[in-house]
Amino acid sequence: MISPELLEILACPKCKGDLIYHQEKQVLICNQCKVYYPIEEDIPILLIDSAKPLEELQRDSEER
Repeated sequence: MISPELLEILACPKCKGDLIYHQEKQVLICNQCKVYYPIEEDIPILLIDSAKPLEELQRDSEER
């Protein structure tokens, strides 16, 4: 679980926009860039190279 204080200061490393925390999937979503960043062991992996297309996350949800 990511603390609310940390969520307030986190920003997308690519566009510097707001990130949305999806607790169930353990990801941070940037709607502006249409990507998401994984959270591993409660640590957000905010590297541009670790970003994945948002459509992958949506596709995974539809398959379940």
